[in-house]
Amino acid sequence: ISFFRLASIRSIIRYNIEHCLQVVFDMLQRRLLGIMLKIKWLFVCPVIVLFNMISTFCCALDYNVGPEQANTAIGDVPWESLNPGDRVYIHWRSDNYKEKWVIGRSGTAGEPIIVSGVPGPQGQLPVIDGNNATTRGALDYWNERRGLIKLGGSNAPPDSIPSHIIIEKLDLRSARPPFTFFNSDGGQEEYSTNAASIYVEVGQHITIRNCVIHDSGNGIFIGARGGDTQNILIESNYIYDNGIVGRYYEHNTYTAAIGITYQYNVMGALRAGAGGNNLKDRSAGLVVRYNWIENGNRQLDLVDAEDTDVIVNHPAYRKTHVYGNVLKEADGEGNSQMVHYGGDSGNEAIYRKGTLFFYNNTIISTRSGNTTLLRLSSNDEHGDVHNNIIYPTAAGNRLALVGSSGQLTIRHNWLKSGWQISHSSFGGTIIDDASSIEGIMPGFVDFLQDDFHLEFSSSALDAGIALHPDLLANHPLTKQYRYHRQVENRIDDGNLDLGAFETDQGLSGDVNGSGVVDLTDAIVALRIVAGSDDTLEFPPASDIGEDGKVTLEEALHSLLSVAGLLD
Repeated sequence: ISFFRLASIRSIIRYNIEHCLQVVFDMLQRRLLGIMLKIKWLFVCPVIVLFNMISTFCCALDYNVGPEQANTAIGDVPWESLNPGDRVYIHWRSDNYKEKWVIGRSGTAGEPIIVSGVPGPQGQLPVIDGNNATTRGALDYWNERRGLIKLGGSNAPPDSIPSHIIIEKLDLRSARPPFTFFNSDGGQEEYSTNAASIYVEVGQHITIRNCVIHDSGNGIFIGARGGDTQNILIESNYIYDNGIVGRYYEHNTYTAAIGITYQYNVMGALRAGAGGNNLKDRSAGLVVRYNWIENGNRQLDLVDAEDTDVIVNHPAYRKTHVYGNVLKEADGEGNSQMVHYGGDSGNEAIYRKGTLFFYNNTIISTRSGNTTLLRLSSNDEHGDVHNNIIYPTAAGNRLALVGSSGQLTIRHNWLKSGWQISHSSFGGTIIDDASSIEGIMPGFVDFLQDDFHLEFSSSALDAGIALHPDLLANHPLTKQYRYHRQVENRIDDGNLDLGAFETDQGLSGDVNGSGVVDLTDAIVALRIVAGSDDTLEFPPASDIGEDGKVTLEEALHSLLSVAGLLD
């Protein structure tokens, strides 16, 4: 008997054992229900709880896939019969896994179904390659051409709404034409142009995190299915190089759901020659926070829910939150508009017609020509733009804040001197309280190295306005992006800096910015006063005299602090 046939037999035996266990537990549960009719509920309830805990513990299984593992192929895993708490571990190997599958089962909040990559010795993620991928024969699902990993929409397992699923630590690639795959019947097919590395036909409480997603039509595609798709988290992924050359309909991500959050991701350029957007969304309750999003036709294309009125009529459809992100636009990257909010179907009745809350983002454009921050599709769309840094490398008159329509409110932003309201005839309304700062450079630590933290001398320090109570309650600015695909706590010193990063302005008396106050600070201060030392800048908190200079006052403050004579 061949090795592969033994593996198949082993998989069948395992499946039958699991099925028998489930039958036994079902039988015990029916008998327990019969006992409940004869004894008091007070004593039965604890027994039921204990039984369910034991049942869940016994039935949750780990499936390890890879070299020297119990399963050599992803197709050995019984995807059609996974249970809450089951975990599938796909171990890295030097060769790509060329397999695809559907997930149609559900976990629970406490016992999600987890599909997790196990990295290699240098941190390499297991590669799931769609080119010539095979499909487990026991699976039976439609739209096989649409995805490498598909959630929902199947006959085997029976059609349902998969929920509480986590997909993590995988390198997912090559679900696009002209690549082909072998379906569950063994026939060869070509991927559709709108295929995705991860295609969620329907799902709830789905988390996609710490994956690399590239070289597909869409990197991630999430469909609304009448509003059934809900509560999606896309977190800490690297998504790039997706799209179809010569087409505008495929994107790095294309999503529609009720309740979706993008956070901590880095989203790079699409495939050369592809005209799609970086992040395109048609959701209700969209939150885009603490991401690094670079290039694409537009960085953000936030348009109407053209597929279902359930989303259009959902209260969260009218509020969209974008904050704490770095958005970058390179020269020659498609549309000069970086963010689009409203709709694109032509049916203005279903456009978002709400408010885009756009705050504490750092916006960088290196276009040689015009850049427009925001396109609002109609005069019923409102952009509330505050606490941002909006910096083009071109002359200030090349920057416009809005297109030809919409309601725009601007407060406390850093803007390039010479900026324009619009590069076209503007027919909307603008509210400008004249609180924004204008300048030539915002004062980044190292622009050429993409370090957009602020120098101590930046005019954007402490220049922000406090968040509105509604934002503070539901979308507070508590974190900031950490280069790359990480996050850290944002310092709260009582005064918001503009942009995506808060600068630690140091301790009072910490002249050299070391993070502690010691004798070195007093010595540095005395050397500066004596003219034997020269520093370009020092932490603002150390400027005791508030005169922009290090004097005897700073030296004395440091000495008193070390001696413990300051309150």
